[in-house]
Amino acid sequence: MAKSAEAFRTISEAAKELDVPQHVLRHWEEVFGQVRPMRRAGGRRYYRPLDIDLLRGVRVLLYDQRYTTKGVQRIFRDEGVKYVSELGRRAAAGEPVEVRPVLSDGDDEEEVLELGAESRLDESTAADLQKTLARTLARLEKVQEALDEATLALEAIAPDDEAAKA
Repeated sequence: MAKSAEAFRTISEAAKELDVPQHVLRHWEEVFGQVRPMRRAGGRRYYRPLDIDLLRGVRVLLYDQRYTTKGVQRIFRDEGVKYVSELGRRAAAGEPVEVRPVLSDGDDEEEVLELGAESRLDESTAADLQKTLARTLARLEKVQEALDEATLALEAIAPDDEAAKA
């Protein structure tokens, strides 16, 4: 009998589902701090459905899109955990996976948005604005991570509440 989509997976089940060896999952856990499976007594890893989506997204970026480890870390930093998880969900659904380009840190000459000469900022204002936006993005990502953790905690509690009512 197959497990339901909401069931937690052991490392062997996750590795089989993602078609990677178990040691690769352990390595990804070390390299990508965003990958944090639940651990029970004895240190056994249990992968939640959200963890599987995230790992599938990492697999898509590394194996299908041919990103390096540093490239995937940058995508995590710039785009966030939800973005990588969404890539994994799309891959699982058989949908085409398109990775949006990661914007540069301003080293390129190319402009992302051209508004006209009168709307350009001077370099110091642009640099200050970029720093402010980077700080705001970092704060938003921390808030998103806290929300994800709270959601997972609530999902972990919900089956116990239903069992108590029965």
